[in-house]
Amino acid sequence: MADRELKGRVAVVTGGNGGIGLGMARGLARAGAAIVVSGRNADKSRRAVDELGGLGAAAVAIEADVADEAAVNALVQETVDRFGRLDILVNNAGMNIRKPVHELTLAEWRRVIDTNLTSAFLASRAAYPIMKKNGGGKIINIGSMMSIFGASFAPAYAASKGGIVQLTKAMASGWARDNIQVNAVLPGWIDTELTTNARREVAGLHDRVLARTPADRWGVPDDLSGVAVFLGGPASDFVTGTAIPVDGGYSIQG
Repeated sequence: MADRELKGRVAVVTGGNGGIGLGMARGLARAGAAIVVSGRNADKSRRAVDELGGLGAAAVAIEADVADEAAVNALVQETVDRFGRLDILVNNAGMNIRKPVHELTLAEWRRVIDTNLTSAFLASRAAYPIMKKNGGGKIINIGSMMSIFGASFAPAYAASKGGIVQLTKAMASGWARDNIQVNAVLPGWIDTELTTNARREVAGLHDRVLARTPADRWGVPDDLSGVAVFLGGPASDFVTGTAIPVDGGYSIQG
């Protein structure tokens, strides 16, 4: 990647205090962007900000419930108040409730959909007028292998992540003339707190993932740092509406 190619840019990363979000934030920070970490765990966010600051980035934490319209609007406004601009939005906040459809309650369904999908709509909608006024921007939505494949143990999660891809295409089409590129990243099985829980709850998952992944390993959060810089920077100015797997080859297997 070009040295400090994102210098002067400002990025908001929801769920940026751990896992994939922090891995992407690290990449953006190393490339010179200022980082706003949004998460609900204040201690984790503080540690993330300290780490990003150690990489030379201006970094702050802003606590927000990403499924709450007023809170998301306030997050975007506070970012602009602090830094004067918003160039890159990473919609990464997510969660899962692992139950088959017939065991899911409506409240559980709504919680997953609102956290994973509605949050991306709210944050993107809030960022749009600012990016348009500034002459452009980058929105990176985090999907999943479940954007492509079904899983009996994750119906609400899969629905939310399939929706992320279609929302990405709709926004990309609608905002291209405003020089706003919107793309999705589809992480494979990445070693995070979320997937640690999955391995505990889904028997045999670890071995099945390794057997299907040509790279013969689980991913790590820093495997997402390069694609974050690419999609957040000028190299992707003619790339929009895509869904890019970062999965060690998992999705290419028949």
